[in-house]
Amino acid sequence: MKIGILALGRPTFDVAFAEEKLGRMLAALDRSGHEIAGPRELLFDAPTTRAAVDGLLRASIDQLMILQVTFSDAAMTIAAAEAFEQPLSIWAVPEPRLGGRLRLNAFCGLNLASHALGLRHRTFSWLYADPDSEIDADIAELLAGGRRAGRLDAGPVGKCTAEGARIADAVKGRRIARIGERPAGFDTCDYNAKDISALAGVTVDELALGTLFDAARAVPDAEAARLRDLVETQVQGLDAVDQKQLDRSLRLKAGLEELRAGGGYDAFAIRCWPETFTEYGGAVCGPAAMMGEARVPCACEADVYGALTQLILQEAAQAPVFLTDLVDMDAGDGTGVVWHCGQAPLSMRDETAAATATVHTNRKQPLLYQFPLRPGTVTLLRISKAFGRAKMVLARARMLRRPMAFTGTSGVLGFDRPAGAVLNDIIDSGLEHHVALAYGDHRDALRAVAGSLKLPVLEL
Repeated sequence: MKIGILALGRPTFDVAFAEEKLGRMLAALDRSGHEIAGPRELLFDAPTTRAAVDGLLRASIDQLMILQVTFSDAAMTIAAAEAFEQPLSIWAVPEPRLGGRLRLNAFCGLNLASHALGLRHRTFSWLYADPDSEIDADIAELLAGGRRAGRLDAGPVGKCTAEGARIADAVKGRRIARIGERPAGFDTCDYNAKDISALAGVTVDELALGTLFDAARAVPDAEAARLRDLVETQVQGLDAVDQKQLDRSLRLKAGLEELRAGGGYDAFAIRCWPETFTEYGGAVCGPAAMMGEARVPCACEADVYGALTQLILQEAAQAPVFLTDLVDMDAGDGTGVVWHCGQAPLSMRDETAAATATVHTNRKQPLLYQFPLRPGTVTLLRISKAFGRAKMVLARARMLRRPMAFTGTSGVLGFDRPAGAVLNDIIDSGLEHHVALAYGDHRDALRAVAGSLKLPVLEL
């Protein structure tokens, strides 16, 4: 067969490492005996990718394979999928858990793609495996039409209890401010305000990103200094980061508080990049961690359903929540890794490790928190719209005391089921890439909330 390839990447990740991985992926594909067509280099932008798609259309390929070498949003994957009727597959590569930066984040790209393809009812096959492993049989199966993603739908609506009704009633009437629009290609962060109001009685206001920047710039110097003094009591290494950027970052925290007071908001969904870095000049990750600790959840990437999920889980847990990415699954080790740049609430820190101030790994600006998550039972929750149908996705896991997998705020999870089975469920369910995490087992209460909201439940 003639296999057309598109190797997707982002230049903000570790390009040299990505090129090394791509070379090994290509070598493995060459061993398959099939003809490999398409650019044998990373595609970093939409024009280059569209040109590659046009070339493959002229080449009359038999199959299309997306090589998910680093993170990328789903826009080009969807454009390519819609351009071809031929079978589609995605091969994403893991990276070693060495405690440094998240160099590729390819699993997150696969996650976004599976959700977006599911919304469009586009079938695909997939593989999440290192090209240096014994990969040839998996590739042969992939190219033969195996390893197909299924469709895992939720079960029936559960029973409502007094506790479920209490939580649902407590969330009803809450207000979310969406600040800025979701990034392009992030179907996972799409929403409909009327649907959210009908589902949970929650109101969404849409604010321009500049509204937050203006509020932050207007913060009095004394308030910014007070925030710096507070953070200095909580984290180490504050003097080591750029102080002007740190000041701008802390002013975002005060700006969020100002918007909260003025609009009566209970949660935020913020377009956190790239403009906070490129236009404003400071990260909102640390401020989001501080707001989360104060039980005002903040969702990255303007993820309104993520903010709604946090509000529900926070009410069930009566504790701070963390909206996180699942960035790795290792069936051999039986674990997964949850991570976000540096915005976990400080109370989730493993007490055996210090909390330190750091910078965004791609954008190199503060303030981000850095620490491993503490051991204990955790509940994972997502109010999902996978396949275009609202549902509750629920899981229990154990946060393990392991060395930090990646910088920022991260933790290693052991699931109740084999990690390989959970991985299959994540892809088959079209799950969004953000899930909310809280300590404790809150599944009974959340099943009852689902009953009250008339949501079917899917347990991973």
